[in-house]
Amino acid sequence: MSFKQVIELADLLDDGRVTGEDVVKYVTAEGNVKATCTTVTGTKGSTDFVKFLIPGKNGKTKGGTAPTLGIVGRLGGLGARPERIGFTSDGDGALAASAIAAKLARMTVRGDELEGDVIVGTHICPDAPTLPHKPAPFMDSPVTMDVLNKEEIDPAMDAILSIDTTKGNQIICHNGIAISPTVLDGYILRVSEDLLYIMSVTTGKLPATFPITQQDITPYGNGLYHMNSILQPSVAAHVPVVGIAITTETVVPGCGTGATHLVDVDDAVRYSIEVAKAFTQNECSFYDKKEFELITKLYGSMTHFQGSGQH
Repeated sequence: MSFKQVIELADLLDDGRVTGEDVVKYVTAEGNVKATCTTVTGTKGSTDFVKFLIPGKNGKTKGGTAPTLGIVGRLGGLGARPERIGFTSDGDGALAASAIAAKLARMTVRGDELEGDVIVGTHICPDAPTLPHKPAPFMDSPVTMDVLNKEEIDPAMDAILSIDTTKGNQIICHNGIAISPTVLDGYILRVSEDLLYIMSVTTGKLPATFPITQQDITPYGNGLYHMNSILQPSVAAHVPVVGIAITTETVVPGCGTGATHLVDVDDAVRYSIEVAKAFTQNECSFYDKKEFELITKLYGSMTHFQGSGQH
């Protein structure tokens, strides 16, 4: 069970003084994990990027050949102090990612090593800026999306799960978690059957998905509407990316406090760990390679959607 890590990290992160080093200290105390913490300052403040490598028994870091899964916890910030008091809904991505790293680390010391490496990245910012909006301000980030992608994505990742609170919309009307279609090199591909099956086993419910549009997988800052940043890792990587949305039936602003449902966060944590087990054993595919080869042969490259477009 991962609920212990979720509860303890929720308490740790609900502190206006929390730092990336605090999270590193907690996760590394759980077990075998390599961790880094880097403070980056932007025009709107600073944040601590934390990255965790949990080595697999046949992982690349040990000279093995098992694939590496990347897990990214997406958010603007944990809090919007002083405008909003307490942990915000937007912080769920960092909470989930940190709990995943801690649980995987704990598993290794108990002899439950995964086959391949897992790399987890997120950032810790208890006082992120907000954007004016009614009835409550939106969450912003102290650094740009380019910086987020640079710090949280690792070239060693062979596939990426991107976890993000996705509650501030009227598209998803579901409590819990939902996954996106797979995105690869500018293409929106069909939803992975393997990922759907793992979700049904993990949650005990019918698997839930959410729709995305072409503009959702273009870079931030191009003037187009984006549902949120959940699939922004896809613009900076040439590996399959799937979004794991933490969702609600109602519209909840990212800066809403008292809006984190730990059971839903734990669903995202357990689901990600089960995907990591299967993916690093080559028992889970994010996409059909033959289909992707055919679609690119028929319709050409779509990587221009990963760029800033024509001006």
